[in-house]
Amino acid sequence: MYKSIIHCCVLVLPCLANVSYAEELQDFRAASFKVSGYLESYYSKDFNDPARQKRPSFIYSYNQDDSLQINLALIRADFSSSHFRAHLGVASGTYMQANYAAETRRLQHLYEANVGVKLSDQHDVWLDVGVMPAHIGFESAIGAENWTLTRSMMADNSPYFETGARLAYTSTDGKWYVSGLLLNGWQRIHRPDGNTTPALGHQITYRPNERLTINSSSFIGNDKSDADRQMRYFHNLYAQLQLNDDWSMLAALDVGAEQRLDDRGRYNVWYSPNLIFRYRYSDRLSFAARAEYYQDKQGVIVSTETPDGFKTQGYSVNMDYQLYHSVLLRTELRQFISSERIFLKHDNDFSSRSLMATTALAISF
Repeated sequence: MYKSIIHCCVLVLPCLANVSYAEELQDFRAASFKVSGYLESYYSKDFNDPARQKRPSFIYSYNQDDSLQINLALIRADFSSSHFRAHLGVASGTYMQANYAAETRRLQHLYEANVGVKLSDQHDVWLDVGVMPAHIGFESAIGAENWTLTRSMMADNSPYFETGARLAYTSTDGKWYVSGLLLNGWQRIHRPDGNTTPALGHQITYRPNERLTINSSSFIGNDKSDADRQMRYFHNLYAQLQLNDDWSMLAALDVGAEQRLDDRGRYNVWYSPNLIFRYRYSDRLSFAARAEYYQDKQGVIVSTETPDGFKTQGYSVNMDYQLYHSVLLRTELRQFISSERIFLKHDNDFSSRSLMATTALAISF
């Protein structure tokens, strides 16, 4: 039934826009078409020297150790007019390998594929359908858009992409953005096997001025089969504040709860706070410092098979230098401290600490 809804949305998009054939033709003639790319290479050194040369399982970006790798190589095509828009992106790299591992092989390079139609001439209301960047969180897969080189624990363990339909409204003054979503699941293109129920989501963004952004996003749904149904409720809240011309701050909190399989009246809860300060020394040089924490005692998102579950602090400092307008050089030092010995060492022993240094070069074209 859900697939039929999506198919119908695609078929009726032109009708919903209420645009005549002549207006549609003129609109397409005035449309813009752009092809762009993004390439990010990195080298990461884990000072525990893990035997498998791979970062812990809760790391989904920059997750290869002691070897030069491509995190993301992306080619995008973007079509935009006053009433229609479409985006198509194909990509490769260790980010795609880790985050699309659950998809079929033919879809593991599909970064983005969606179409949208404007539903009103008087208001900024859009309906978009397809594979889209996730509506959750302040970090994206494109590293150059983020304040820190590596992704936070909350970003790596919540959706980067989603598939479904999104109805969105932006106020005339641009201060409010409100959307509702009908989704295939928690970071999925295909729904889980045996799952017949779509998930729901919302996003509300408030920008009262150029210095402050407040965002609220949610996910509600079952990401397992109907037989093993466990409802998941998740909320992300963040605020981004420009303190002055040089300093800015970002504070975020993720909270999630999922039904227990053995007692559906009770829930397993996880949460993650995050705080980042960024200092812009010049147009080319900037610094950032991050403190974060992630707790998932029952292993809903991060399974460690240890008595105390996953309780990990994270600290990082990074430096960004803009070599050219489209070339960014980044370095970062990051420390994890866990309540359990979960980090693999070179001698197949485990440690409660993990220190890593990462360097990345990002090129946009």
